[in-house]
Amino acid sequence: MYAFAQLLDRLVLTPSRNAKLTLLTDYFRATPDPDRGIALAALAGTLDLKGVKPAMIRELVLERMDEVLFRYSYDYVGDLAETVALVWDQGEIKPEKSGQDLSLGEVVQQMQTLGKREIRNAVRGLLDRLDTSGRFAFLKLVTGGLRIGVSARLAKQALAELGSKDIIEIETLWHGLKPPYEPLFAWLEGKSDRPVLATPAIFHSVMLSTPVGDNDLDALDPVDYAAEWKWDGIRVQLSRASGTCRLYSRSGDDISNAFPDIVDAADFTGVIDGELLVGGTFTSNRPTASFSDLQQRLNRKTVSGRMLQDYPAFIRAYDLLFEDDVDIRGQSFVERRQKLESLIAGAKPDRFDLSPLVPFTSWAELERLRADPPDAVIEGIMLKRLDSTYQAGRAKGPWFKWKRDPYNVDAVLMYAQRGHGKRSSYYSDFTFGVWMSGEDGDQLVPVGKAYFGFTDAELDVLDKFVRDNTVERFGPVRSIRAEPDFGFVVEVAFEGINRSGRHKSGVAMRFPRISRLRTDKLPREADRLETLVAMIDGGANLPI
Repeated sequence: MYAFAQLLDRLVLTPSRNAKLTLLTDYFRATPDPDRGIALAALAGTLDLKGVKPAMIRELVLERMDEVLFRYSYDYVGDLAETVALVWDQGEIKPEKSGQDLSLGEVVQQMQTLGKREIRNAVRGLLDRLDTSGRFAFLKLVTGGLRIGVSARLAKQALAELGSKDIIEIETLWHGLKPPYEPLFAWLEGKSDRPVLATPAIFHSVMLSTPVGDNDLDALDPVDYAAEWKWDGIRVQLSRASGTCRLYSRSGDDISNAFPDIVDAADFTGVIDGELLVGGTFTSNRPTASFSDLQQRLNRKTVSGRMLQDYPAFIRAYDLLFEDDVDIRGQSFVERRQKLESLIAGAKPDRFDLSPLVPFTSWAELERLRADPPDAVIEGIMLKRLDSTYQAGRAKGPWFKWKRDPYNVDAVLMYAQRGHGKRSSYYSDFTFGVWMSGEDGDQLVPVGKAYFGFTDAELDVLDKFVRDNTVERFGPVRSIRAEPDFGFVVEVAFEGINRSGRHKSGVAMRFPRISRLRTDKLPREADRLETLVAMIDGGANLPI
């Protein structure tokens, strides 16, 4: 446990990606099984561990600490795990009960075998046995809040560095193996053969696009590219082999259980790349539902019959990686497209259709089409070189994405909360609002949250304003002074907007971010709720 805690401490304080990579690789090399595999699963989000509710952690610490003092401490630190790790009073711990030699594997095994009634005492006992760093690591582990600036892909890259392998090989094996990944580490260290996967329907790393830059199109000839609509669903890969079918997200997560209607309908062998959507199909001219409708089915272990009926899913296919059991990724886009057309023609039309090509002769013509797409779930254009092979990763040149410009409104900051990781000492998570007519005149109503889009220098400005103008406190949340003639206005960019019964304002933004600090404006000059509603009525609910 000590080594894992030290790893987390160093990762939190290390901003450089390459330095994080070195830390991870060194840890995996020096740490024995099963601890390193459990740590890998924790970092990659694949560790199945009984969660501990934050409320329980608060109750435990308040058994030993004044509530007001804890609240002030939590407010200052901004992170529950870090606060508890620092303030926990261990009392007198006998040497034989010290947690210095307690392994990560022992901790996880204990938590996995506990009954519901045993968890509270076990957590209290472990907090007593561990030191400050160990408590921080343990609490991050069991509360599922391991946000330390390490992505699953970075962890996989560390594995590739450890074994001198291509990360594509790691990703191909990844979802066929389970924690603590002992066969994977044995192969990486040359102690055994490459692991044999239990399922033949494996995930293959996806090909990614790069955004069209200001002058990128000037150097490209339209005749060399095909254009497709860019659909606003979620990128998926359907893999079917030897009678086994799996549906994966773009990152390789198995989402088959959430979409049994798709999996059961696949009666072909191969691997297709496409967009998962809900509602009608392009060919039937029935309207396709918005991304918010698709979200009703995401992240579910099971789905009800009513949900299957209300939110029918289908895949809009745009590439083919394997035809039957033949790898065709090395063939050109044109060749793969022809084979894809044949496959989709024989697939069940209520669950699979083909993403249509967009005919064009010039970039100017395509720009006009991009500005006025024919479907509610089109967010732009995809450009694909006709001779491009299917390459895992993001190589500039073969594929481009050309998205529509975002929507923008001026809003007023209303609430703020501290961030996490290196931002834990800053107020960096903001709730903003616009004006709405009420019984007592105009009032601000929250319409969204954002925690990125601003620079570090701008964060300093925002953080200082929050500290200087806090009017109320609700736990870790600060209410900011916001009046017609005093407050902070920000320009918010967002990808789309829909009606929402879950929000007081009645609207929900898609991917909002703070794009500009409007210190030149008074709050009374910010936008009104009617403006956002008009965007929906005028088509702004068409995602960008």
